[in-house]
Amino acid sequence: MKVYIANFGRQNYEWPVCRDRGTVATMNAVRAQKFWEANDREGYIADRMVHETTAAGKKPTKATASRWFNLMTIIAETSGDMWVHKDGDDLWWTVSRRDEPYFETKMEPIERGQEVVVCHKPCEKWSNVSKKGVRLRWNELHPKAKDFLSTEATLQSLSALYRDYTLALIGGEDLSPWHNDPLWAKRREASRNGYAPVKHGTLADRIAYQRASELFSAADAAERMARTAIGTTNSANGQVVERVVKRKDLKFPSAAALQDYIADLMASQEYCCELTGLPLEFDEVNGDQAMFASLDRIDSSGHYVPGNLQVVCRFANFWKGASDDGEFRRLISVVRSVAIS
Repeated sequence: MKVYIANFGRQNYEWPVCRDRGTVATMNAVRAQKFWEANDREGYIADRMVHETTAAGKKPTKATASRWFNLMTIIAETSGDMWVHKDGDDLWWTVSRRDEPYFETKMEPIERGQEVVVCHKPCEKWSNVSKKGVRLRWNELHPKAKDFLSTEATLQSLSALYRDYTLALIGGEDLSPWHNDPLWAKRREASRNGYAPVKHGTLADRIAYQRASELFSAADAAERMARTAIGTTNSANGQVVERVVKRKDLKFPSAAALQDYIADLMASQEYCCELTGLPLEFDEVNGDQAMFASLDRIDSSGHYVPGNLQVVCRFANFWKGASDDGEFRRLISVVRSVAIS
């Protein structure tokens, strides 16, 4: 059984429909649907990169558009998988059924909405209580669980560790094996030293607080990456620093300009690693440093220049090193295909 964390359309407009019908759903613009139906990935990607934007209003990267192509296939083919959705202070879940998906054409009920084809896949009735009848409240979850039980992207498939935790949470089982883990304990301690959770106010207040926190987290990571790139450039500008390094000219007028560019990159990637598709984590005390957002040059022999940069997980940047970007992506695909099989 796979476990997916999902949103349902921009501003989650399709969530009430999914909840009432007992379905999971995703959608394509009418003009893009024909590419998906023809299994024309390249045509779909090219169309989406020109005519679509991310939830943050940015043009998607090629990797992001490629992930979008997969979404309707995942929804249409899911069976026996658990789906989780956060709505306010409730965590909802369901399990997909073997029934055939069905498709509807509608106009998106949001500002500047477009005509879309919505794919609905039947599921069991959505529930916001565990299998033992305990209400699943967001504010009562472990801070580490909050890190992976919501997403800015359309959907995320959880790793084995987080999948098992989520299944135990939904099953009402003992969670101490995870909560007693040193990394989880550090995450809880870090949350105590940060901002207090919002416990009062309207839903709009909570959403505004959450979005502001996300933006400031993204800005902090962008600022660090900008400083790192500038420091690397200064130390590599034809000097010998422990070893002979390549000249890495920084083609941005200022750190602020680079910071803005990095922030836009993260938004266009839907805050996912451009190489692996994994969710990026932003800098925090006791965070998983291997997953921190890291600035990577697509062509390692090139400059820090617009068009040659991507934001990736720190471990992926380390593994890739100076190797060819296309070859590294191919190897990631091989690893992913073996893991799926």
